[in-house]
Amino acid sequence: MAAIIHNPLSPSARHWTYQDLLGFDESERYEILDGQLISMSPSPSVYHQRLLAKLYLMIAAFLQQHPLGEAFFAPLDVVFAEDNTAQPDLIFIANENAGIIKNQVFGAPDLAAEILSPSSIRRDRYEKLEQFARFGVKEYWIVDPANRSVEILSLRDSRYVLHASAAESGLVASLVLTGLEFDVSQLF
Repeated sequence: MAAIIHNPLSPSARHWTYQDLLGFDESERYEILDGQLISMSPSPSVYHQRLLAKLYLMIAAFLQQHPLGEAFFAPLDVVFAEDNTAQPDLIFIANENAGIIKNQVFGAPDLAAEILSPSSIRRDRYEKLEQFARFGVKEYWIVDPANRSVEILSLRDSRYVLHASAAESGLVASLVLTGLEFDVSQLF
């Protein structure tokens, strides 16, 4: 369950930064949204991880045939700004943007995907959607296990518009990963 952390030893109005995260225990997972520290616990379910593995393997196989860039899966910090970080379930970075890949990712990936869980629906559907759009993530995938659906949102004029969606079965295609098309039944 993602929750905003209020440390009793510091003022609740503290503005957290990525430098603060670097001092944390690596077993603890956090994101920062506009300076607010957000806990990433508990860890994802086995079903979530199976979906993530299928999604990653599908994209990795596509990238073997079409070397457009590189895909990564969580946990991996994406640092949009010093006070805005995220750990999307999966990201893709195009070859022309490979310079943002360091020890972590410093800048907007071309694609980010989130697999919803009961505790992350609000954060993934609204807060991350706004954060990813604001920092220029070109494509955002929302994978919804409860509805067995995939939505692919494309960034246009600093806002996401629905590019493709399907539930249970049906084809969806990526604009960022040109040529990648799959039936959502492959995931569920």
